Amino acid sequence: MYEAHFGLHELPFSLTPDTSYAYTCASHQAALNTLLIAVKNGEGFIKITGEVGTGKTLLCRTFLAALDEAFASAYIPNPFLEPRTLLLALAEELNVRLPRRDQQDQYHVIKGLTYALLGYAAAGRPVVLCLDEAQAMPIETFEALRLLTNLETEKRKLLQVVLFGQPELDSRLAHRSVRQLRQRITFQYRLEALRMDELDSYLDHRLRVAGYQGRRVFAEPAVCALYRTSQGVPRLVNIVAHKSMLLAYGEGGQQVSAAQVRAAVIDTPAARQSWRGQWQYPPFIASALDALH
Repeated sequence: MYEAHFGLHELPFSLTPDTSYAYTCASHQAALNTLLIAVKNGEGFIKITGEVGTGKTLLCRTFLAALDEAFASAYIPNPFLEPRTLLLALAEELNVRLPRRDQQDQYHVIKGLTYALLGYAAAGRPVVLCLDEAQAMPIETFEALRLLTNLETEKRKLLQVVLFGQPELDSRLAHRSVRQLRQRITFQYRLEALRMDELDSYLDHRLRVAGYQGRRVFAEPAVCALYRTSQGVPRLVNIVAHKSMLLAYGEGGQQVSAAQVRAAVIDTPAARQSWRGQWQYPPFIASALDALH
């Protein structure tokens, strides 16, 4: 695409949660600090919530990468699983040896996990389980997870669980049947979008990681336009920034303008919806946007 035009070795605004592109904005740094403090204190349940596109998965991977050898970790990206299947997934993550398949009922799976967790504890390595998209977890699976975290030594829990999810996770946890789990969440944090004063640095950071060495790519008016259309949501920022750079490349320019950002927004429904709420524009543009629906 436009890599050679801008002197890049890869696309800077990919939606893949690559930890090498992690930008430590205030909200993400506070969330990461919360996670590290909580696991070192041996807390049983920790909750991180955030709107769609605010970087929960990237934060999760950054957190797992930041854990030192004193911890064993497990990561389950999709916990929309029945209790037994979730336990089997955890056993697989921890390389737990289980009985043959016809004996892998919930009792035997929990028994195998218990021995494994005790082994990690004896080695001085508590286990941290990260569950992404936790708002999708069935209610009965929440309860099975709570029962598993009942395992503990005299000093600390054998298993610590970090729940990453959209705000709907709070609604799931408000269910009466999981009130015991809800009471055990001692640390929590709500991820926020990028602030206006962080967006320019965010764009520059991703461009530099991708190999860019020139002057600023996004003109100041373009950064303002990008913030107003994305509201600082990293996923929307990446989508619109990528399309804006494509437009600049197509026109042979070395800098992205506000007009190119607005043109990219027209091709991005989620950002366009935000734009309609933020900017006043002539009726003929509104009619053109309506025609795109």
